[in-house]
Amino acid sequence: MKFLLSDVNLWYNDTQALKSVSMDIDANEITAFIGPSGCGKSTLIKTLNRMNDLIEGCKITGQVLLDGEDVYGAMDVNLLRKRVGMVFQKPNPFPMSVYDNIAFGPRTHGIKAKRQLDEIVERSLRDAAIWDEVKDRLRKSALGLSGGQQQRLCIARALSVSPEVLLMDEPTSALDPISTAKIEDLVLELKKDYTVIIVTHNMQQATRISDRTAFFLLGEMVEYGDTEQIFSKPEDKRCEDYITGRFG
Repeated sequence: MKFLLSDVNLWYNDTQALKSVSMDIDANEITAFIGPSGCGKSTLIKTLNRMNDLIEGCKITGQVLLDGEDVYGAMDVNLLRKRVGMVFQKPNPFPMSVYDNIAFGPRTHGIKAKRQLDEIVERSLRDAAIWDEVKDRLRKSALGLSGGQQQRLCIARALSVSPEVLLMDEPTSALDPISTAKIEDLVLELKKDYTVIIVTHNMQQATRISDRTAFFLLGEMVEYGDTEQIFSKPEDKRCEDYITGRFG
């Protein structure tokens, strides 16, 4: 499951937020987007599953291909979002039980049999490394979980509809170091089965978990390559300045 972006530009009304972004994102790898606030990272990640469609005055040109299929062509948006799941910066569990949070997506896609839902709930929670912590409280409100647990629950909810790609927009920025480490370990496990794209402000996090890193500045993708190369020998002075803490 890979993405191929060609000359993607995006405007919010008169403001250009992405400028001629072209890149390929490979299957079963973790790709990190880094750069200062307002540089286009979150805008780009939301372009991959058409979350920007929900914003008034948003206009996109260029091409986004998912395994050769045009995301902005005839592709059904609901099917796209099933294939390309999203985890947000702040944990956002639904105000319902742990079980119903996970079963929500499968039910929406027509799965009603209790046994099948039970299996999906358990599998998703296991895949998100939180089953042992919540298996005795499946019928209790998800809002009673800690922040780190809620974020892993949201990851399980994204996994419940069997996506192929997982988009993560700063998934650990609201979490403590221990919860952050658990999510990072989880992401490294998930790449065996999923393509993972993560926006992060934490450059140590990018070096710890990503295979490839893209550096963005003012809507432009300045540099993109193997994470080790980007952090040890960046080719662009702006990328080097950002990584070494001279700005941003």
